[in-house]
Amino acid sequence: MKRLGFATVVFLAGLVLAVGWWKHSLSPVDNINRSTKTFVVNKGDGVKEISVNLKNAGLIRDQVSFFLLERFFIKNSPQAGNFQLSPSMSAQEVAEKLTVGTQDVWVTIPEGWRSEEIKDFLIKKLPAIAADPMFKTVSWREYEGKLFPDTYLVPTEIGSSKFLGLMLENFSQKVNFPVTQEQLIIASMVEREARREQDRPLVASVITNRLEIGMKLDIDATVQYAVGQTQKDGWWKQELTIDDLAIKSLYNTYTNPGLPPGPICNPGLSAISAAANPAKSDYLYYVADKKGITHFARSLEEHNANIAKYLQ
Repeated sequence: MKRLGFATVVFLAGLVLAVGWWKHSLSPVDNINRSTKTFVVNKGDGVKEISVNLKNAGLIRDQVSFFLLERFFIKNSPQAGNFQLSPSMSAQEVAEKLTVGTQDVWVTIPEGWRSEEIKDFLIKKLPAIAADPMFKTVSWREYEGKLFPDTYLVPTEIGSSKFLGLMLENFSQKVNFPVTQEQLIIASMVEREARREQDRPLVASVITNRLEIGMKLDIDATVQYAVGQTQKDGWWKQELTIDDLAIKSLYNTYTNPGLPPGPICNPGLSAISAAANPAKSDYLYYVADKKGITHFARSLEEHNANIAKYLQ
């Protein structure tokens, strides 16, 4: 009986401590501090990862208790999005807040889109941008090449200048190595011309090799940029005609030597890296086959042989 009584006392003491720990760990980090922080839950984040991130952000006291709370006491799972949370909120309040979907949306800008293409997409994806008075007054084309392609989590009501600022800021953060304007122009051509990442440094080398000897670039993508939007193909015309190749434009590298006056699209990081660090080669020609594999040549004879082999 004495042993049973002692065990009961130990059990009750342990229970009291556990209840105390549970209540304390779920209480607000700071009752007085009502300031808010933006907490981001990314797609695919699990409860364990969210618990750790909340603890590191100073928004909950204990990640283990929050994990248990989410798993066993909260009916709905956390949603992806941006959430305004405060240290004055209890863990219960934080958990419930994360289950309510925000008005944020994921917006993906692919590599190789031109500024007008991005604007067209955003009008359909985010109607608030089209309603923004700044949308018509700000020329995005002057930022061509620096509208960094990526996936962005943004409020549905985000304005034009705000989204523009996000892309430019992202460019500054992701491109953390020196890149000249000339290299950025080359990167934009590499992005449109080379599908495979492993081909891009060599395509960049062909462009730089031609520039060094004063040879015209003859790049189709620059003509596509000059032609602009067509009813059939959108912003990138697929089958260029003889008239297209003779179009009067500073962007036409078939009729103008040297680089075009600016980037022709917004390249991704691999194309920018390739332009900043082109491969060492003596290639002057390339052609991409139907599978997107690029084949290189040192002479026109080799190039014509590649065309006959891979395109006919």
